[in-house]
Amino acid sequence: MAMTISNTFFLVIYLLSAAVQYNDPDALLWLLIYLAAAMMCAAQYRQHPPRWLPRILLAVSVAWSIALLPSIVGQVSPEEIFASISMRTQAVEEAREIGGLLLISLWAGVLSYRQHRPE
Repeated sequence: MAMTISNTFFLVIYLLSAAVQYNDPDALLWLLIYLAAAMMCAAQYRQHPPRWLPRILLAVSVAWSIALLPSIVGQVSPEEIFASISMRTQAVEEAREIGGLLLISLWAGVLSYRQHRPE
């Protein structure tokens, strides 16, 4: 029951995240990753969800986060990330993007682990 509630929570979060990408400079990339994450959650309601989707999303989101990391290290503080919803600097924007990717990584990791372990 807790897994179903958590999965539904992440499904809604990913759909909302996709919905607010309209003003992002690279909106299509973010729309695609958030919709893929939402599809991963929706697939969990099936009898036998695909094992490959959480694994691919985990790999992509971790690699993407690592690629963005050098551009924010020493460039942005936690206060700047949460101080305003507007994009103050490119580093702030990329720090927030890493946050979204970490949410995808987190749930994709949980689902991958859960599908991998023997019942």
